[in-house]
Amino acid sequence: MNRELEQKRVDSVIKILVKEINRLEDETGRRKSEVIQTRKNFWDEVKVNTDTFDDYLETIISLRQEAQALSVIQTTHKHASKRLSTLTKMQEIPYFGRIDFLEDGLPATEQIYIGISSLTDASGEDFLIYDWRAPISSVYYDYQPGPAKYTTPGGVVEGVLEKKWQYIIRGGVLQSMFDTSITIGDEILQQVLGKVTDKKMHNIVATIQQEQNRIIRHDQGRLLIVQGAAGSGKTSVALQRIAYLLYKYRDRMNADQIILFSPNSMFSSYVSNVLPELGEENMQQVTFQDYLYNRLSDEFEVESPFEQLEYVLTSHGAPFYSSRLASIRFKASIQFFDAILSYRQSLELEGMQFKDITFRGKPIISSQQIIDRFYSHDTQLRFHNRLEKLKDWILEQVKEKTRYEWAQAWVQEEIELLSNEEYYKAQITLAEKRGYKKDAVADYDMEPEALARLIVQQKLKPLRRRIRKLQFINYKEIYTQLFLDRAKISRWLEGEIPEEWDAICLGTIELVDDAKLSYEDATPFLLLKELIQGFHTNSSIKHIVVDEAQDYSPFQFEFLKRLFPAAKMTVLGDFNQAIFAHSSDKNNFNLLTNLYGPDQAELITINKSYRSTKPIVEFTKRLVPNGEQIIPFERDGELPVLRKINTYDELHSSIALKIEELRNHGYQSIAVICKSAEESSRAYEALSHIDGMKLLKSSSFDFEQGIVIVPSYLSKGIEFDAVIIYDASENVYGDESLRKVFYTVCTRAMHCLELYSIGTPTPFLQRALDEGFIQV
Repeated sequence: MNRELEQKRVDSVIKILVKEINRLEDETGRRKSEVIQTRKNFWDEVKVNTDTFDDYLETIISLRQEAQALSVIQTTHKHASKRLSTLTKMQEIPYFGRIDFLEDGLPATEQIYIGISSLTDASGEDFLIYDWRAPISSVYYDYQPGPAKYTTPGGVVEGVLEKKWQYIIRGGVLQSMFDTSITIGDEILQQVLGKVTDKKMHNIVATIQQEQNRIIRHDQGRLLIVQGAAGSGKTSVALQRIAYLLYKYRDRMNADQIILFSPNSMFSSYVSNVLPELGEENMQQVTFQDYLYNRLSDEFEVESPFEQLEYVLTSHGAPFYSSRLASIRFKASIQFFDAILSYRQSLELEGMQFKDITFRGKPIISSQQIIDRFYSHDTQLRFHNRLEKLKDWILEQVKEKTRYEWAQAWVQEEIELLSNEEYYKAQITLAEKRGYKKDAVADYDMEPEALARLIVQQKLKPLRRRIRKLQFINYKEIYTQLFLDRAKISRWLEGEIPEEWDAICLGTIELVDDAKLSYEDATPFLLLKELIQGFHTNSSIKHIVVDEAQDYSPFQFEFLKRLFPAAKMTVLGDFNQAIFAHSSDKNNFNLLTNLYGPDQAELITINKSYRSTKPIVEFTKRLVPNGEQIIPFERDGELPVLRKINTYDELHSSIALKIEELRNHGYQSIAVICKSAEESSRAYEALSHIDGMKLLKSSSFDFEQGIVIVPSYLSKGIEFDAVIIYDASENVYGDESLRKVFYTVCTRAMHCLELYSIGTPTPFLQRALDEGFIQV
């Protein structure tokens, strides 16, 4: 290929880009002025008249017309701004690939150039650049030269891929290009992976691999499950998938209708750059803990998943440790989920618990009266309708109480304590109820009895509000009824009751009575509450993406399914990184295929790891039982190093020297990874003298680039140029239950991995030591 001609084409495309950018800059400036002017003059254009019904109707129509006009201008401005942002990015890198494709039945080969967005010539008819998400672009990712095909809305198009080129263009200059039919591909991927990281994840559209493209464009069924090795690009692929869905369904789906469940807030910051790079708005991001906290924090102090994991990692040998682990596993199971569904059904006949309805410290209706009413009236109605009827009955009893309270002495005392301002407000309220206009309020002669009624109604208003929200239901007592004894739970539970059941019951009841919820209780409690009062479903969400899905329990997935009944789901994870206590070797994504039924689910496995150098992947794959399935990408590097240390003083001085060496090597992100937050705090105290050292906590919102100390569970999903394992000793990582934690922290390293051990190293290293995949 003539490089000079290719550069001329780049120059020509950039001229068209610049021309379009200038046009859009003028348009966005003009549209912005129109929006400002329309908002400023909005009420000048509307004639407000409410004297007659016709005048009122004319006012409403006029308001609607002005609002619609403003909305059209704002939407046009938004689209123009979005397009301007995308073209500005393309000015730097207009495209990254090209295919020469001869479609069956056509006389000439077409040259298809591929970039982050499409671009046409001045006529608007000929494509200079195709969007990477366009149907024909899939040929670039899926095929080597030879027969090829792609799917369009009109059917399958077949032909021959004659050539495939990769380009490196920076600042409008063609730096290099590769004919992938002649060279051993992956040149651009090698360059991308060989770079040092920065504080944000970036798009991978120029380096998407065939198996990743299959995931991005997957569009069958309701559930896509991706089991991917550490470093296989699961998160990147998920974000490109969101961009693809927003492109393909742009006429019926927007970013607000997609939710990404992230492992933590810091991770959300880390990935926030990808979609804007591709010219798309960011989807909603939330953690499952955020959702639980928003729904339960008014009633409980809710434990976070990291607090739960910190307990599991640091409390070996503590009283009730084994029963807590049993509780975590049991309450995460489908078995317990089904038990709660059965328990909720049983409440139609017995077991509902209510709170006393009190006013000024005195009972209006006792809890027993409410129970008797619920189980003796309207029993033929559906459960939720029965609760609505019960609510209406309680409100009627409160209304009767209002009449009784008017004449009580406390009301007169309240009236006497009213300030002038409060008295006047009461007069306005009562006057308006009687039909007085604002300018005639002074003519209203307020009756003492009317004022007394108003005082009582206002005092009872919070009580009525709580009743309307069904807050008279005693959810705490209903939930703890599950844990009273073995006979209780056995009525609803299929299968064996955990051996530690008595201790589980005791711990659960004590916490709930103290207005605290352990993380394992939060989702079951909320599910039961939702089943009783009516599920707060969100049908506007069309797609949810769950990252680090191995950390979610089957119980939580069943909950998400009910929470978003109209949504499709993409689930990504790696069971080799399943570090939470509810995970076990029996857990795998095959269980999830039953979520919507096997015919609505597909499981795709990707085993190639791109993040780390080949020596690091060869080392880490020997840490887990099924590691032989992991395929390293051919990228050279140094063997991981194990350094045996005798004392903490020696450890800290050695780590400080290594960090200085890594800095001098040009690495920008260096992580000292500890097992727990407790160990991280100790390490930070000893190493905080190092310039720029930061401690990452579960409360951290932004991913910090530079030198960080981080607990194992917060490093998930993030990569670093160099990783230092703070203490890889048997003393810290001796228990088999920590194997996956250890594997996870080691797989965070892109270019360099150093392990320190005070005393005997963890037995997890033995195979790598025996086979020579770690340097001592």
